[in-house]
Amino acid sequence: MSGEEKSAPSNFIRQIVDQDLASGKHSAIHTRFPPEPNGYLHIGHAKSIVLNFGIAEDYRGLCNLRFDDTNPQKENVEYVEAIQKDVRWLGYDWDGRLFFASDYFEQLYQFAVELIEKGKAFVCELDYERMRDYRGTLKEPGKNSPYRDRPIAENLDLFQRMRAGEFPDGARVLRARIDMASPNINLRDPVLYRIRHGVVHHQTGAAWCLYPMYDYTHPISDALEGITHSLCTLEFEDHRPFYDWVLDNISIGCHPRQIEFSRLNLEYTVMSKRKLTQLVSEGHVEGWDDPRMPTIAGLRRRGFTPAAIRDFCHRIGITKAENRVEMSVLENCIREDLDAQAPRRMAVLRPLKLVIENYPEGRIEALEVANHPKDEAQGMRKVTMGREIYIDRADFTEVAPNKQWKRLVTGGEVRLRGSYVIRCEAVVKDAQGEIIELRCSYDPATLNANPEGRKVKGVIHWVCAATGVRAEVRLYDRLFTHPTPDAVSGSDFTYLINPASLEVLTDCLVEAALAEATPETPFQFEREGYFTRDPKALGLVFNRTVTLRDSWAKLEQQP
Repeated sequence: MSGEEKSAPSNFIRQIVDQDLASGKHSAIHTRFPPEPNGYLHIGHAKSIVLNFGIAEDYRGLCNLRFDDTNPQKENVEYVEAIQKDVRWLGYDWDGRLFFASDYFEQLYQFAVELIEKGKAFVCELDYERMRDYRGTLKEPGKNSPYRDRPIAENLDLFQRMRAGEFPDGARVLRARIDMASPNINLRDPVLYRIRHGVVHHQTGAAWCLYPMYDYTHPISDALEGITHSLCTLEFEDHRPFYDWVLDNISIGCHPRQIEFSRLNLEYTVMSKRKLTQLVSEGHVEGWDDPRMPTIAGLRRRGFTPAAIRDFCHRIGITKAENRVEMSVLENCIREDLDAQAPRRMAVLRPLKLVIENYPEGRIEALEVANHPKDEAQGMRKVTMGREIYIDRADFTEVAPNKQWKRLVTGGEVRLRGSYVIRCEAVVKDAQGEIIELRCSYDPATLNANPEGRKVKGVIHWVCAATGVRAEVRLYDRLFTHPTPDAVSGSDFTYLINPASLEVLTDCLVEAALAEATPETPFQFEREGYFTRDPKALGLVFNRTVTLRDSWAKLEQQP
């Protein structure tokens, strides 16, 4: 990461870490980032990555990358590889400490045997529906399973036979024996193991047909790795008593402290992995890395930078209070980052031909233009000028709509960026009355100089017809029209998808230097926004990362 980045602000978790180090409870800090490999990481995961790896980095501790891979029906190697790529891209490394919960399957099994031997776990034969009925409600206690008081020897025998594959899926589960009257439903004899036949685990193959539950696996994995602070999002707060119960009732020498913080809720998008999967599987988006998706892969393809995402995570902070972050906060982070570094280029997205009638025919002139108006170190570049150029259709109108109009009109003048002042002399239209060409003149004395006796206020961008390169430009916008699509229950949220979230322009003209643009190299298309070349598309295709200004601000202020 860049040494120029601001350090992470303090928060309640860092204060706990400070206290634990000062008191001598810990001499070193060890955190972990534990994703489930059942989908791609999203911006919410980035918050956890920056927190866990950032604390380890700032306190000169360690941070593991561990895949909590206990559900092979939804997991695969594609997700494992994508997650590793995303974490590295964000600027972090686990220094060889890559683990899988499946690495501990045998130890997890033996700890379950220990719980059975202590009378803390039992094999239950209730089916899912009956188990749910027995569980009770938030207002009413649950009922004990009729199998809760099986003899220990019988439980041990049945559990071993479950591992051996003797019983079909759903026939039996292993449950913790805690308290069916607990006000915390997570302590009402939760399931520890279930049977899964016919699935191939991406790490263990077909070696197991008995898989541990996440809530049982997670605390033991933390303890086996020597984690000091187990940082997770707020929905796991009610699970913490079970996290502690597991570690208190097995023979293990480490007991990490679970600390919860609020998850990231971002406007105009969804963070539920189930809903993101639905967007992909139903074809509402191109894939997990669609630039409209809040996935790290999608943001990367769209042109976001690791520094901007880290800055965003620092700005929103770490608290226990649930809140919804405005999309403009994320967009402003990338604007600020790209404004400082992105070289400027000219691109005409909706071309309108312009012929400079007094410019010599056949002449191609090389002009020098600054790569960045605020950074001289980026130097100059050459752009070519000719008799025929293209400007954007939005930069011309026959009659100015108001006094604030600073672009081209019939009989009016503007300066071409880095070039001459031109005047529109005539308009050429087709049979339908559509403007197809402008006839103009230029003032040869106005290159790098103001015209004599008159003031020209407007400056527009342009591209030379002779040397410009055709390109496709994809204008991405917010995926949803409503700021809280997550608030919609069920699958109905898809009706809120923004029909204008992607506009494809196939006949754009860009200056010649952009033909050699590489993916993940940002550019500011002058007066248009920030763009980057698409890494997957064939041909010359640019994705809009973000507009120059927040175009949604006024809309959001309307009642």
